[in-house]
Amino acid sequence: MIRLDIIADYACPWCYLGKAMLDRALEAHPQHPFTVEWHPYQIDPSVPPEGMDRLEYMAARFGDVAAITRVHEPLLAMAEKAGVQFNMPAITRTPSTMKAHRLTHWAALEGRQAAMVSALYRAYWREGQDIGDAATLTRIAVQAGMDEALTARLLASDADRDLIAERIAHSRSRGVTSVPTFIVADRHALMGAQQPALWAQVIAEVTQGLSQTEETPDE
Repeated sequence: MIRLDIIADYACPWCYLGKAMLDRALEAHPQHPFTVEWHPYQIDPSVPPEGMDRLEYMAARFGDVAAITRVHEPLLAMAEKAGVQFNMPAITRTPSTMKAHRLTHWAALEGRQAAMVSALYRAYWREGQDIGDAATLTRIAVQAGMDEALTARLLASDADRDLIAERIAHSRSRGVTSVPTFIVADRHALMGAQQPALWAQVIAEVTQGLSQTEETPDE
């Protein structure tokens, strides 16, 4: 199997779109060679732990409503073509994603990383849930099969906060400045949301490379 490392942030709409298009490609190629591992990132670490009102945050970053609409136009146009749904009106908070990344780390320790990543992206971009809120995250964790009391206790503490910060710093030290970033076999990096057709090509090339490597010459 080949590692596919994905560096992403739940607050990034392009990460959600990129995940959705990758998922589509992997589903269309069930024999793909990838073992997927997700890595944390924060596109705006200045967001306070309690999060911010969504409209106030967007206005501070981009200006008036017209400017916000223009910012989203390319994203929503690509999403529509790809059949990926966003529910922007439902989103009322811009969260700090530190707790969500910590929860993802704990889910990974239990072999639940993929399910947790999907649940968190869906909760925020499709359902408008506040994924910076500990109670919301605990509920999502329980739905994913994690222990309620343990999850709540961990989220109420600073457990693994430094670890997540170190992992984010490590990605930045490797030159990651935008997300999503996809790293294939620890060698080749793809930046941004990629179409399923491109992923199909990558899968074909990687699979062919594996086949050639596994071939043994006749003696």
